[in-house]
Amino acid sequence: MACHGCDLLVDVGALKSGESASCPRCGHFLTKFRADSYSRVLAYTAAGLILLVMANTYSFLSFSSSGLESVITLRQTPGAVWEYGMPEVAIMVAAFIIVIPAVVLVLLLVLCIPLERGTYRPWLAPVAKAIFVSQNWAMVEVFIIGVIVSLVKIAAMATVVLGISFWAYAGFSICFTLAVATLDRYQCWERIEELGAAQT
Repeated sequence: MACHGCDLLVDVGALKSGESASCPRCGHFLTKFRADSYSRVLAYTAAGLILLVMANTYSFLSFSSSGLESVITLRQTPGAVWEYGMPEVAIMVAAFIIVIPAVVLVLLLVLCIPLERGTYRPWLAPVAKAIFVSQNWAMVEVFIIGVIVSLVKIAAMATVVLGISFWAYAGFSICFTLAVATLDRYQCWERIEELGAAQT
């Protein structure tokens, strides 16, 4: 494979499970081979989808100050931004923290189930491309970090109670990151080409 840092061609075909390869010229990380990578991705993906459903079901945060209390859920967040007169931002928020991450996880299931079973499907390559492109637009970790930073400022002005949805989304962000990080691009494309060659 070609190094993404300096374009040096490196032979990584002899890697065993658990071994990783880096570019000998610039030291850029290339790939890490895992024999059970697809089962890992499926486990993280299934857990992430369950946690995402929970995050959109229960209360996310509740604020109380001077006898007044306000409760917000995750799915109400884009609507609150919309009510402030920023529909474009509301659409982006909904897409980046809920829609795109959910789509990526569903596509991971669609991709990894056939790869795990060793079954070739003609749509494997397009699905893999869609995952590698769309995962860059999922800003799950950015959202959860932004919420934590905001809570530090709000805590001085009001009493904040973290709901089940907050912890579910925090867990979802971890599962999402692990699922995406565990799917190695080189190993994925090699598996698709191998199954396609066996099919023909």
